[in-house]
Amino acid sequence: MKNIIRLTVVILMMTLCGLSANAQNNQRQRMSREQLAEAQANYIANQLALDDATTHKFVDTYCDFQKELWAIGPRMKQNRKGATTDAQAQQSINDRFERSQKILALREKYYKRYSTFLTQKQIQRVYELERQMMRRLSQKGGRAPRQGQGRRQMMQAGE
Repeated sequence: MKNIIRLTVVILMMTLCGLSANAQNNQRQRMSREQLAEAQANYIANQLALDDATTHKFVDTYCDFQKELWAIGPRMKQNRKGATTDAQAQQSINDRFERSQKILALREKYYKRYSTFLTQKQIQRVYELERQMMRRLSQKGGRAPRQGQGRRQMMQAGE
């Protein structure tokens, strides 16, 4: 059973991280983030063994969530040089609080939507699978999560 799960995960990761060939100029392109979100949603739906109607609802809802998350904007970068004034530091902190509150509100909104067609255990499993995918994608990108970095990546992804 573990081998089947591992094989499924390997196939999914190959699909998610695979590059498609461009026939005209033989250039390679990555999946668009919309395609990636849809592939992630389908993977999660498959792992939850959802029926076709519920899978369709889930994929649409998950992709809507991702689009709204992207609209919030990218994670703010920290100034590691320490060359900020107190006012700049305060503004940076307040900006992070504001972004975190927007993400929390968005997650609550979609939790309510998921609750209309998924059980609480299924929703919990969705969140677990999202975390696992984020960890794997960050490792595939050559960035092994450091201590404490995993949580920041989840926050960036809307976790």
